[in-house]
Amino acid sequence: MRVRLDRAKCVGHGRCYVLAPDVFEDDERGHCVLRKEEVPKEFLEQARRGEQNCPEGAIALVLDPPEPGLRAR
Repeated sequence: MRVRLDRAKCVGHGRCYVLAPDVFEDDERGHCVLRKEEVPKEFLEQARRGEQNCPEGAIALVLDPPEPGLRAR
């Protein structure tokens, strides 16, 4: 799973990095910065909380693309 951040939408509410400090952090203006673009399994729940609590919808979780040559089941 990967995290995508649209920095243009972020206004710095800070919910993401408060709820998911292992995935997000703040910059000098209080706006979201990704600590990890690829989310390890142990941080998936944090990443989901950050995504679900972003008022601007600046955060999106996306599935990793399938490896070449593998079929979806």
